[in-house]
Amino acid sequence: MINDNFPPAVAPVRRRTRMAQQWRAFTDSDLLWLFWRSKSTVVAFTCCLIILLCSLTSHWIAPHNVFDTTTFDLMDSELPPSWMSGGDARFWLGTDVQGRDILSLMLYGLNISLIIGGISVLLSVLLGVALGVLSGYFGGLVDTVIMRFADAMLSIPTIMFTLLVSGVARVVIPKELMGHFAPAILTGAIALTGWMQYARTVRGLTMLEKGREYVMASRISGANHLHIMLRHIVPNVLRPVLVMATLHLGVAILTEATLSFLGVGMPPDQPSLGTLINEGNQYLFSGQWWIVAFPAALLVILSLSFNMLGDWLLDALNPKLR
Repeated sequence: MINDNFPPAVAPVRRRTRMAQQWRAFTDSDLLWLFWRSKSTVVAFTCCLIILLCSLTSHWIAPHNVFDTTTFDLMDSELPPSWMSGGDARFWLGTDVQGRDILSLMLYGLNISLIIGGISVLLSVLLGVALGVLSGYFGGLVDTVIMRFADAMLSIPTIMFTLLVSGVARVVIPKELMGHFAPAILTGAIALTGWMQYARTVRGLTMLEKGREYVMASRISGANHLHIMLRHIVPNVLRPVLVMATLHLGVAILTEATLSFLGVGMPPDQPSLGTLINEGNQYLFSGQWWIVAFPAALLVILSLSFNMLGDWLLDALNPKLR
């Protein structure tokens, strides 16, 4: 183990050497070689990276501010994409019935969808890993209660449960405040429907890890249960959780889009991809196909890219499948 207690002139050199060794080990790893070997994975990763960058910079790169109603002009409503007859160069992908730029709506909607999907997956991981470790480590009554509750949750369809949570929230929360709480309600509902898979997977791995020699040695040395779980068990069960989270992110984004499409997700003044698809679907057969086609295509690319990355991670991190 490298000691960082060196004179001021030596310590930075040691740290740079260690960082260089770690970077060299990463570039020479099998994981990176497998990544460059899979062309479809490289394409999926590139799509995800571009989409994430567009989401993070949506407020700067969007051609128009879709939240500024003073810039809307009904004379610009339902304009086709700029390369079609009747299109306007100011609106590359056309406009909707309110005269809002479709490209700007997609960028802002992408940001909302990714935030809701990402936070809901993070909450599902935290809840599922915590309950899974507790269930597998202590066993007995704790294991029975947690796993039976997880089985009960798995028996309820995801869309039905999220619709139920959203419906209850609409009754409890005043209508004028619903728009402010809609993202939190949607995030919590999706998170509550995704933790069970993590808990069941982590439970099985914890039952294997708690019988390892290093865990037994830590227990004999006097370490408490919390220290053993956080220091020894949790770091060794996170690899499959990473794969599941990557796959779950695509599902979470689709779930948010489905709920918004059904009208129980984000309000119209906070456009997500599902909200845009729901609004555009009403005008699909009247000729304004671009209102729904472009947001739907972006949603498909986003979900497919995350699913492809998850499948590759499943193969790359599992020596048997690899």
